[in-house]
Amino acid sequence: MYGLNRDFCVFTGQKDLEPIYSFKDFPIFMGCVDHPLSEDKLFDMNWFISRSSGSIQLNPLVPLDILYGQSHGSGSIGKAWEKHHKSFAEFIAEQKQSKNILEIGGGHGITAKNYIEIVPESNWTMVEPNPTNMENPRIKVKKGFFTKDFKIEDQIDTVVHSHLLEHIYEPIDFFNQINQFLVEGSSMVFSIPNLKVMLEKCYTNCINFEHTIFFTEPYIEYALSKTGFEIVNKKFYLEDHSIFYFTKKINNKTKIDLSHDLYNSNTRLFKNYIHTHKILINKLNQKLNEFQGQCYLFGAHIFSQYLISFGLNTKNIECVLDNDPKKQGGRLYGTSLFVSPPDSIRNMDNVAVILKAGQYQEEVKKQLLEINSDLIIWE
Repeated sequence: MYGLNRDFCVFTGQKDLEPIYSFKDFPIFMGCVDHPLSEDKLFDMNWFISRSSGSIQLNPLVPLDILYGQSHGSGSIGKAWEKHHKSFAEFIAEQKQSKNILEIGGGHGITAKNYIEIVPESNWTMVEPNPTNMENPRIKVKKGFFTKDFKIEDQIDTVVHSHLLEHIYEPIDFFNQINQFLVEGSSMVFSIPNLKVMLEKCYTNCINFEHTIFFTEPYIEYALSKTGFEIVNKKFYLEDHSIFYFTKKINNKTKIDLSHDLYNSNTRLFKNYIHTHKILINKLNQKLNEFQGQCYLFGAHIFSQYLISFGLNTKNIECVLDNDPKKQGGRLYGTSLFVSPPDSIRNMDNVAVILKAGQYQEEVKKQLLEINSDLIIWE
């Protein structure tokens, strides 16, 4: 498989990328499948940092048709995500300006359902390549991608996207495309993961083949100013989850400069992330070798794939536990581990679970201990 070359900084356009770390033969899909392990595609995940902007980004990239050939169900399971979609819909409604909305992406349509309950007179259209669970007749769905050729007959006053921006390969072009789609004074509202806090806390769902840019607040503000958007409102959802932005299209572009310290601070942050995980994996492997019971790994997703790539020994791991019914019974892509529901460890003695689930850690930990109070959790 050949990757797409992106050998320039996505913000400054400078060809000044320096290698910072490489994960060899990393799984390109962060979900579960039912085909043989031999059919999985692995690709080197090479991280670089831009000397001019301090931007951490991936090069080369996995072609979009291969990377997003199927949905992995991200963002649809769990209380934190349920509250996120509701809070984001409320955030849009608080501005009292959005009646005719186009959502780019949206997948499961949960944000749309929440919004039309709050603003019943609104019209909501989604453009999405892999729509799921879309039985609601009030939500129009256009299957496909938001390209330069995209057209819609309805008058749109607001473009919405949630946890999409970090997936975009060329964010400046993406913002420019939305700008050209909107009239002056129209809005763009979006939610993006709080990647800086996530990397500081060493969450393994921070950057990957899908999140190819370390897209933090300075870069968001820079990209918005460069493409003719003004921030009207900003809100943090939880300390370590997401940031909501409400922006307006304006005529006058006032570019914000990037701090010269971003190169040094982001380098330190990323190297600490790598170092911390190497220490963690050594400790976990020692526990796996010494434990005289059954061991499990939680999270049939990027969480587990990263741990395995860092060197986690899966020989003594029974399977992966995951709450998503669609994943249960399947095999975690890039591994030989199959997936079972968390309830499968109920009433078991002498059992341990490796749990490193980022911002969902406490939610999952509480659930697992309610299933089996004698459970040993390795974090």
